Amino acid sequence: MDQLPTSFGKQSKRLNVAAQIDETKRGALDENQSSTGPSSSNGSDSSDEEEEDDFPTSHSLLLKTQTRAVISITLDPAGSRLATACTDTIKLHDFASMTPTTVRAFRSIEASALKHIEFGPASSFLQIGTTAKILSRDGEVQTEFVKGDMYLRDMNKTKGHVSEITTGTWHPTDKTRCVTAGTDSTLRIWDVNYKRSQKEVIVHKSKVPGGRSRLTAVAWNHFLVAAALDGGLVMWGSDGPYHRPSAEIEEAHVKDSWTSSVDISNDGRLVVSRGGDDTIKLWDTRKFKTPIATTSHPSTADQYGTSNIRFSPDSSNILTGSSSGHLHIFGLSLRPELSTPVTPNSPLITVQWHDKLNQIFTGSANGETNVLYNPSISNKGATLVLAKAPKRRHIDDDPSLTTDISQGMSGEGNDATNSSVSFAARHPNVGLTASGRSRDPRRPNLPAQTPFSKSQPDEKHIREHVPLSSMRDEDPREALLKYADAAAKNPQFTYAWKDTQPKTIYAELSDEEEEEGRDKKRAKR
Repeated sequence: MDQLPTSFGKQSKRLNVAAQIDETKRGALDENQSSTGPSSSNGSDSSDEEEEDDFPTSHSLLLKTQTRAVISITLDPAGSRLATACTDTIKLHDFASMTPTTVRAFRSIEASALKHIEFGPASSFLQIGTTAKILSRDGEVQTEFVKGDMYLRDMNKTKGHVSEITTGTWHPTDKTRCVTAGTDSTLRIWDVNYKRSQKEVIVHKSKVPGGRSRLTAVAWNHFLVAAALDGGLVMWGSDGPYHRPSAEIEEAHVKDSWTSSVDISNDGRLVVSRGGDDTIKLWDTRKFKTPIATTSHPSTADQYGTSNIRFSPDSSNILTGSSSGHLHIFGLSLRPELSTPVTPNSPLITVQWHDKLNQIFTGSANGETNVLYNPSISNKGATLVLAKAPKRRHIDDDPSLTTDISQGMSGEGNDATNSSVSFAARHPNVGLTASGRSRDPRRPNLPAQTPFSKSQPDEKHIREHVPLSSMRDEDPREALLKYADAAAKNPQFTYAWKDTQPKTIYAELSDEEEEEGRDKKRAKR
């Protein structure tokens, strides 16, 4: 009797959320490697439990949506949208639409020479590539800032960066302001509503020959702090004035080493920098001269210039990655508190700890994005994905088993002998020269028709604002001849002499006189 069903009809399979979460639990090997300090055998279990409670690293959700190294990760303030970037592609993810079996991006955006992406307070994100752009949370371009004139020597006179842009960030509270750093030794503060010129220009006057040095990293929170290739750290007030720095350290890191990242604590008292000289240094903004703590940490900036370092949401810890694929979490004394492998043997480039989700996002050189979380202390994000039932696979999900109706069934319409095909389609080169021009001299050379020629975004603007733009599709001979009758009846230039204009009278010659005239012309020749 115990084996009989409790009800009749179709039985629905119950969702086991706990089992799905347990599948993402990290192995015991990771937990053993994560302990960094000496501990006795009796207290090892309790220390592991404390580490799990302090840091959300007990479980991991893998997002393998990029094919190249993930150089930048950002999330919107609410934590519902995730954006990952490699050098040429941005992938957008929505946690609300993903399930355990459909962990994928909902949009892919192609770009070039990407270096940094970052969501702002208004859910728009900043894209740093060949140019600086502002994109909506759905990936639509809202603003693209202009470039400056590279032939101007005075950087204050240019309207934008005159060379490569390295990084950028947002104002901590103002959703309309952002800052970009470039290799032209300038920081430029932009207003997202005005793209034709920057709002402020901050010129870093280096002491190296030439007076210019590349700016490699920037952070904006209570202060505006930038790192330069000459090894210096420069600090300005958050809202100015910008004509002179409020504090500067000339040799914060080794000269000509790439300081890949700086970050400011929430209270504005601490600044952490990760240099290309294999060191991490912690600075006090009240005594911005010497570091209060320094530790040795191998740098990956020579290969991945966007390797970052970040404070935790409460600014009590510092986290970064390493070339071995480990996630390192330090205390404010820069003593290691946790070191756990995320992508072994593949450098971990970028890290991000979201305050509302309480989850750590990492991007690695093998294209993997890992979401580290703890079900007991993390909210939404990965837990939202794993709380859903796996999507049932449908036959239409496999494109090899489906048919494109536009191509017909069984190859219909692909017969080359189809009589409905026009002669011009079957002989596209007849009547054309080798360069593709028409052999008829009266026929103008019309631009080639492409599938995108009528759907360009600027087509409507040109039609409405550029005079006579529609004449490029007209035959010039027909366009002139349609005014022939109107010109004969109502002449515009000879109208004043319309009544007094003498009529031309030609002599009337017979056929014999015409032949004699021709013979005389031949004799003269």
